[in-house]
Formats: sequence, structure tokens, C-alpha cells
Amino acid sequence: MASRVSGPMTVNGFVVQTHTISDNVEVPGSLLPYEETQIRAEMSGRVVELNIPEGSIVAKGTVLVRLFDEDLRAQLKKLEVQLQIAEKNEERLRELLKINGVSQSDYDLSALNVETLKADIETTRISISKMQIRAPYEGRVGLRNVSLGAYISANDVITILRQDNRLKLEFSVPEKYAKNIGKGYVVQFKVDGGSGYHNATVIATESSVEQSTRTLKVRAVDEIHPELVPGVFAKVNLQLGKNDHALLIPTQSVIPQARNKQVVICRNGVAVFSVVETGVRDSSYVQILKGVNIGDTVITSGLMGLRPDAKLSVTKIDPYN
Repeated sequence: MASRVSGPMTVNGFVVQTHTISDNVEVPGSLLPYEETQIRAEMSGRVVELNIPEGSIVAKGTVLVRLFDEDLRAQLKKLEVQLQIAEKNEERLRELLKINGVSQSDYDLSALNVETLKADIETTRISISKMQIRAPYEGRVGLRNVSLGAYISANDVITILRQDNRLKLEFSVPEKYAKNIGKGYVVQFKVDGGSGYHNATVIATESSVEQSTRTLKVRAVDEIHPELVPGVFAKVNLQLGKNDHALLIPTQSVIPQARNKQVVICRNGVAVFSVVETGVRDSSYVQILKGVNIGDTVITSGLMGLRPDAKLSVTKIDPYN
């Protein structure tokens, strides 16, 4: 506390210097599989082959389900026989056309028939391929929802395939920090019951701020860890708004007023009251945006007994040491 003696008032002072600060923000997030696909059939049919090892890894292209396709295969054989006959007929008419044995229109019809049959064969082959449901990528299959012999349609979810060798972390940040988050930014997060923080790298952000919540959605990627499970809640710790040239002063040196905030600065041995604008704060220090300059000596004690232009005897302190 300040002590009044004859002459200047003895007070403590803090010399303003630049320091590096950041605004620590904790936001909720969710862990998601890197890829997740609901496996469905493109066509309706009866299940005749089922290869879904629940909870196991399957390779890309693995046939998970095969539907009954004998009718399509029979139709394919029929079309292939018809194509053989049509091609022989087209070849015969081509030779006759050379000696004007048939009209051009008759030959054109035979050639058209060949091309039509080829198109029908390709369509049938595509339909047969749709009766085989394959894994679109390497991943872990979940629980199966169908049994052998069941009749399924396109609305039925057979199982869910997840690529879980990496995880996505999704979270949202307030719009004031939107400009600070971008591709390559590294965030830290932890999960309930976890042993500590994990790092995730931002791969993308939404193109605009959500109007209803005034937040920006962010997506990051993290390598798999035994304690990280898709779907769990995550606490994301962000260090945003980093400033390497912030002016910090002790919090006790700020005098709150009805309409503003003030600090007392010692200039030429007298007290000068200055209105300030504050920024980020913690329990010990507060950032000053306006009102003080580098090198100013801010008074930290005896503030209640000070008056403008009071003479001061300042003992300078450095709280950082």
C-alpha cells in the first residue's frame, strides 16, 4: 500500500512492455470416422450370399452381399446367342450389298439390330454387377442387419462400413475467430476419461459463418489412438488471436469507472490518469489496447489515494520475475 509522508507519495509501478499472448478458447467437438458409408443395395432382390465379418476389416472391392441373379444371367445368355445370329446375318447382308443383292436399308436394319443387342447385353451385365454389393474402400464393417435368404430393397441398410484408421474432429468456433482458423492449423483436444491431449490438423472449414449460431464449422483430422472412439464428445482447446506485441499490465492497476476504465501513469514524477481500452485478461494481467504506450510506468499500488498531478515516488517492480 502507498504510504504518505512529507513530499511525494511512495507507490509501486510497472513498466509497460510487449509480451506474447493468445486467447485460450475451449469449444465442444465430436469425433467422427474418416469415412462412413451405409451399405445398401441398388436393386431389390433375395440374398443368396452374405460375407459380412462383423467388426472386421475388409479390403476394397470385397463382395459383401450377392443377390439372386440367375434370371439376369439367363437373359444375358439369350442375348449373346441372338447377337451371334444377328452378326452372321449382318455379315451375309454386307456381302450381298457389295453385289447389289439387297438394298441399303435392309443392311442398315441388320446393322442396327446388332448394335441394339450389344447395348442390351451391356445393360444386362450392369444389372448383374449391381446384384453384387462390394466394399467401396478398405474399412471396418459394423453389425449386419440382414440374414441369408432375406429379401431386401434399396431402402434397407445392410451394414455400415467405416474407415477408422484416422478420425475426423468436427467443432465450431465463434465468428470473431473465423479468420484465425485455416487449413494446416493444429488444435488440441481431449476426451472424457482420456489420458491427455491429442493433436489434430485442420483440413477444411465451412465456406461461411452459420447465420443462426454465428459460428464457423471446422473439420480436422487425427491419427487413431486406442482411447479415441468415433462418436465420442471432445473438448477442443484453441489458442486464438495470438499477438506477439501485446501490452500487458497487472489487473490491479485498472480502475473501473461508471463509463470507462482508467490507469494511473507516472509521467515526470506526477500522476496522470489515462482512459484505457482492455482486451484479453487472466487472473494476473490484462491486455491494454488503447491508453498506454511501451515504456510507460503504470502505478499498481495506492490507487485509491491518488489524485491527478499528485507527486509520486515510484518503486518499479517486474511481476514477470
